[in-house]
Amino acid sequence: MGVSASRARALLCTVLVTGMVCHLYSRFGRPAVNLRQLLALSIRVAEEGGRALGEVQSSGSLGPRSQGNKLRTDAELLSHSRMTSLFGNAYPQIKYEIPTLIQESIRNARIVSPERITVWIDPLDATQEFTDDLRHLVTTMVCVAVDGKPVIGVIHKPFSKYTAWAMVNGTLNIHPRKSYNEKTPNNNCLQIPCRSSGTYSKTAFGNDAIIIPAGGAGYKVLSLLNAGEHKQPDLADLYIHVTFIKKWDICAGNAILKALGGQMTTIEGDTIDYSDSPSNKVGVGLVATIGMDHYALLERLSSLKSLALKK
Repeated sequence: MGVSASRARALLCTVLVTGMVCHLYSRFGRPAVNLRQLLALSIRVAEEGGRALGEVQSSGSLGPRSQGNKLRTDAELLSHSRMTSLFGNAYPQIKYEIPTLIQESIRNARIVSPERITVWIDPLDATQEFTDDLRHLVTTMVCVAVDGKPVIGVIHKPFSKYTAWAMVNGTLNIHPRKSYNEKTPNNNCLQIPCRSSGTYSKTAFGNDAIIIPAGGAGYKVLSLLNAGEHKQPDLADLYIHVTFIKKWDICAGNAILKALGGQMTTIEGDTIDYSDSPSNKVGVGLVATIGMDHYALLERLSSLKSLALKK
């Protein structure tokens, strides 16, 4: 549901509540978009959202509110406001610094027409964990998709002061681990209640599989990578999710994995379309891997698809 305008940049932020998780569909009016600049801006946006979370957390008043069955917090609202305003009010005239690594690594910046771009943001991933003071699980995320394909991913851990980012066929600041256990992978418990994906994983890989209870899709993707123990305490070999999930939760992680040669698909093996239609969710679960034969793994899971909870 992108919007374009003949004069000013136009922004449409559709607030869809899972807590206050939102996504941003952005079609930046003229001129064409420089993806190197957009990567730098995406890093700044994710970190600015993280600062907002830190400010509210430090105040000691999270202000949880209920809207239906979903939890919203003042932190989420503030992070969302700052992140979307940076995109909506600033691009491309905003004054910001392009990090040296990005400048040196991407000599020939890719230029893309604005109607091909969709931007997804998550101002607070792991909302419940944030209110429970499990701050190491909390992230803010930004993802840029071109023609529905994830190209730029940023995952920021505000309470660890750590940001992982990557551009497909561009540059990155994070790397895979040296090896992964393909026979009996350590697998994140991917959804609360953990019992659902835990049963699925144990059935697929046996009782020796280690289930790591954790909330937050951004955290789970980082657990597959080499972020450093002080930044990412849990390490997993495989990420399986068996219920529906929103695209703003997974787009940034998908882009980072893709840039590193990894894979994220539905449990049925389909790639995920991150354009702004036809749906903002993946309804058949997903599998994310790196350093493994992804499609051989999907074959191993094929007889268990009926256990995934489709919505």
